[in-house]
Amino acid sequence: MLLELNSRTEITLDLYRQVAWQGHGVRFGSPAVQRMTVCRNEFLTLLDKDPTVTIYGVTTGYGHQANRRLEGDARRMHARTPPRACVAAFGRPVPERVARGIVLARLANFVEGHAAVTPALASEVAALLSRGPLPELSLSGQGGAGEILWAGPLFAELAEGFPLGEKDALSLVNGSPAASALIADAALAMRRRLDLAERIFALSVEAIKAPLEAYDAVFESLWGDPHEADALRRLRFLLRDGSADRRSYQAPVSYRILPRVIGQFRRVTAQAEEIAESSLQSVTDNPLFLRPDAEHPHGRVCSNGGYHNARAYPALDNLAAACVDLCILAERHTTKLLDGRYSLLPDQLQSGDGHLGILGFVQVGYAEEARRLAQRTFLPGSEAGGFGQNDVGALTGLAWQSQEEVGRCLDAALTMLAAIASQALYVTEREAPPELAATLAAIRDQFPPVTQSQTFAPQLTELMTQFRAGIYDARE
Repeated sequence: MLLELNSRTEITLDLYRQVAWQGHGVRFGSPAVQRMTVCRNEFLTLLDKDPTVTIYGVTTGYGHQANRRLEGDARRMHARTPPRACVAAFGRPVPERVARGIVLARLANFVEGHAAVTPALASEVAALLSRGPLPELSLSGQGGAGEILWAGPLFAELAEGFPLGEKDALSLVNGSPAASALIADAALAMRRRLDLAERIFALSVEAIKAPLEAYDAVFESLWGDPHEADALRRLRFLLRDGSADRRSYQAPVSYRILPRVIGQFRRVTAQAEEIAESSLQSVTDNPLFLRPDAEHPHGRVCSNGGYHNARAYPALDNLAAACVDLCILAERHTTKLLDGRYSLLPDQLQSGDGHLGILGFVQVGYAEEARRLAQRTFLPGSEAGGFGQNDVGALTGLAWQSQEEVGRCLDAALTMLAAIASQALYVTEREAPPELAATLAAIRDQFPPVTQSQTFAPQLTELMTQFRAGIYDARE
């Protein structure tokens, strides 16, 4: 399906999901084509009317050659040079969905004429989304200033076969479409991971017979936080009509703080969604074309730093940190459920010759792996942006990779907690609350109750695969 695009405000997180995850294509509508045509003509007029104008990458060289003036044939030859040198990063590739997201985000600079590229070139970029797999794009080695290393591999081949004009090549590789795509991808995955986490933790609450007073509606106003209130409501919804036979005294801390920790996960996910949608719609071209006005009758072109998205990587770090906290809670829940002194259940949840005590060791391993992966991302030290004027790099790819790997650790932690909570209900002959019945059935399809000594890894792998398929399912 081809989706029509006429303004950058239409590049929403939902459109991102449809294009990047579901594989829909995009085409520019007539209003967008007309606007891009006008802006392109105005830009060329600016070049003709003001022969002294300085426009980075158009009347000057790139990077360390920005002080070199280009005129006449030299300027035109410079314009026709494809961005071959930008194809330099190599290593582990990003998923196809992320590459598609970068192409979509690239269109924000084009659709309203701010990049001043020809409408034909903009349409060729959009058409990449309908032409099969995109060129492989490395996640590794992305340490440069701006995002030319991200964009180069996606658009270099297109540029080789296109009659490039002034500013076209630069507008293909400038801006911050990769940061926009990476935060959007993470936001979509984390929203789905949140749903999984809430269901598995609620199942653990039921398994240990925790009193429900810790999730009472009274705390919505007493705590005064909308995300914690949402967590409280969600837990009550999932646990309603559960067992009336619950312990007579408070559950361990890891159960009582659950709505506040999940509330933080909800908060950083909502923030990531807001930053993603704002980033997808941002104009980040450098230099940027602005149309004529009373003060600038021929328009103007401004050099700027819009290609550095300073919000994306902190938001990705926050997602990773929230995942680590839930990994720790999952490990604590596992420890308490397996220990009859705290759970008031059969020790190690034994049934016959089978028990799940060994999973506590594995939980610790994943929790510690997540903790080490979730390091804070800072601007690189020294002049680590490359060379010359490119003195500050952008490390959003590292932040995305960290949250992706920490998310995998959380998926594993939830897998083990799900298996243990299922076993706790089995050995005590209890049912799950109605809202969690389907979740419990899905768990037991891959990890049946344990009744004898067995290996656990194959079934845990299948259950985790099922969980991750739900998170990354492009059809939803």
